[in-house]
Amino acid sequence: MIQSTPLHSELTGLSTPRPELLRALIPLVNHQTIAQVDAFAARLANALLAYSEQSTDSRIANLSFHAGQLLKKNVYAFYHLASVELEKTFKGEIEHLLAEGAQRQLAQGNAGGFSLVSYEEMDQKLALSRVSRAIELDCAEQYAALNIRLSHLLCQDTLSIAQNPFRPDVFLHAIYVAWCAFDPEKNSQELIFPLLRADILFDFEPILGALNQWLVDKNILPVLPESYRIQRNHSQTGHSTESDTEKPLFVPNGVRRGDQISLTTAQKKLKAFLSDGSSVVSSDAAIAPLHAPAKEALNVALFMQLEKAQQSIKLMQQMANAQDVVRLSQLQEQLSDGIGIGVEKHTLDLLAQVFDHVFRNPAIPAPVKELISLLQIPVLKAALIDKDFFFQEQHPARRLIDLLSCYSPAVDQNKGKDDPLYLAMQKNVHRVSIEFDREVALFEEVIHDLESSIAKEEQASADALHIPIQKALRKEKIKQATMTATQEVAVRVGSGEVVAFVETFLENRWTKVLTLAYTVQDEKPHAVVDAIQTMDDLIWSVKPKITLQERQELLNRLPVILARLNKWLSRIKWEDADRIQFFADLAECHASIVRAPLELSPQRQLELAVAAAQQATERRLEKRVAAEQAAMNAPLPVDEHHMMTVAQLERGVWLEFMKENKEVLRVRLAWVSPMRSLYIFTSSQKEKSFSISANELEKAFSQQRAHILVLDKVIDRALLDVLEDMPETK
Repeated sequence: MIQSTPLHSELTGLSTPRPELLRALIPLVNHQTIAQVDAFAARLANALLAYSEQSTDSRIANLSFHAGQLLKKNVYAFYHLASVELEKTFKGEIEHLLAEGAQRQLAQGNAGGFSLVSYEEMDQKLALSRVSRAIELDCAEQYAALNIRLSHLLCQDTLSIAQNPFRPDVFLHAIYVAWCAFDPEKNSQELIFPLLRADILFDFEPILGALNQWLVDKNILPVLPESYRIQRNHSQTGHSTESDTEKPLFVPNGVRRGDQISLTTAQKKLKAFLSDGSSVVSSDAAIAPLHAPAKEALNVALFMQLEKAQQSIKLMQQMANAQDVVRLSQLQEQLSDGIGIGVEKHTLDLLAQVFDHVFRNPAIPAPVKELISLLQIPVLKAALIDKDFFFQEQHPARRLIDLLSCYSPAVDQNKGKDDPLYLAMQKNVHRVSIEFDREVALFEEVIHDLESSIAKEEQASADALHIPIQKALRKEKIKQATMTATQEVAVRVGSGEVVAFVETFLENRWTKVLTLAYTVQDEKPHAVVDAIQTMDDLIWSVKPKITLQERQELLNRLPVILARLNKWLSRIKWEDADRIQFFADLAECHASIVRAPLELSPQRQLELAVAAAQQATERRLEKRVAAEQAAMNAPLPVDEHHMMTVAQLERGVWLEFMKENKEVLRVRLAWVSPMRSLYIFTSSQKEKSFSISANELEKAFSQQRAHILVLDKVIDRALLDVLEDMPETK
């Protein structure tokens, strides 16, 4: 029995019953997870193909290659299986939690649906356990908050990670079961275990964040208890100095959590460079804050010098015929008298190099570089005041520079400095350049204001994309339906045993019928079942009928089969003379089956069986030769690297894209279809957009007609470049 707690009284006022609140989490987590399935499938397929090239075992290499190709060619099928299994697993976990509550055993919670029978399965379990644990640690804060809110809903004191229905091993188990259904080959199933890694799996942060936010919106512990904050603060500050030193400086774009690189060397270089010359610098003394009493006089003099430098930048930029932005490195001599020789000088030197790297970025338009130039002195002030500037990726001053860089191509060059987005950028940059003195919070205010302006721009762009997105969704739905329909037909005619004219009919006509059925599947779920059953009945009807009972069954079922055939063929509007000819051939085939002699000697039966088998073999060989010929005539496949690049593109990324007519555009990825087969791009002129298929985009990358503009984390990247060139301090 679940022990009641004082929290129970707080739940009595909820408008929704407690079990329904928990069950309402299922569609939310399912939606968040399914949104990542297509990208996960692309990463998994690429990993399988890469594994096939690296493996020295020819059997493993062959298995891995075929598994990767299978997934690449049948993403829709895996997407469907994974979606169904994830939803089923989440439902089971929630019901299990509601049924057993606090009585649920830890061992059972960790089992994740796997039975430990052999050493091999034990190894698999341990491998998945390690991945689960890594994800749990990486998302510890989100899981801790979610555990507290779920235990609150259950009216129990605590809820362990092993009881959490959204713990990592639940996702892993669902994906593994989906793969087993997708590829029944047992040996390929074993290949999947080592590839279920953090760098290939889902990004759990947005999933867990959405769950926590939904519960907060439902007023489920919007403010977490004091015990959580104490535990959280302890987890953040309770580590040794060595642990703090090992903390990554930042994670560059494109590196997933499982692949975070250790930047200890860069961290040590940075701390040594920013030190005042002492041989050993602790993490707390890495950058001495200038507002310490001993340096108050220096602060006043220094800040006066910085104000003069800021005015110099403004005047120099207003000069006519200015060809380039004013750089901090150009003002180092002017600032040298007031900057001193210790931490301040090192900070100035480092930031000057960092801004030089930023200004060398060709992807940032010149007008936005001018605005960033006006932020050099305020950012220098912030770095001198706040020792965390160089060590916190999310420092407000760094975030403002990144925000300007990331959205710089969105400024309409035709409108120039009259563009609304540029005006919003200019207003906020000028505010910082004039008002900033010591309060870093000003950067936060400016970021909030600028993000509001950007959000309005993006909403207007999203409204303009409504119709193109609907068209793209329809197009992708038809494409995926066609792929599935083609596969359904291929499975049935691949043996070569279907009579030739029926095989041709299925490939040329019934594929369209199945495509239509799959397209309307959401509105009419029975349509697919009926179309497939009609196809199977047709194939059965043209097979030899040896006994009287089989022939009588054919005569009884034939009217219904013909009626269903005609119904579907009318829906795809196949009304020409070929349809009449097909039914004439079908009638002749059925008549020959019914008229064939009933009494056949064993010798004759054997001869017919051999002849049928030989004919089927010949047809299979013909198909194989045709397929090989088509493969030879097909264009060369796109390099795996470019396929992976396209598969990992995310909304918001900017590309420089050359169209077939040689027109060069800077475009932003505004939308990706659920199956990642279609991409919609917009330019700085929001009303203009165009869509492109994944294959065409891969081809553009392979032909060097498209490349990604590096606009995110510009301060981070510049820091790394500077530190790489810096000699290591021992």
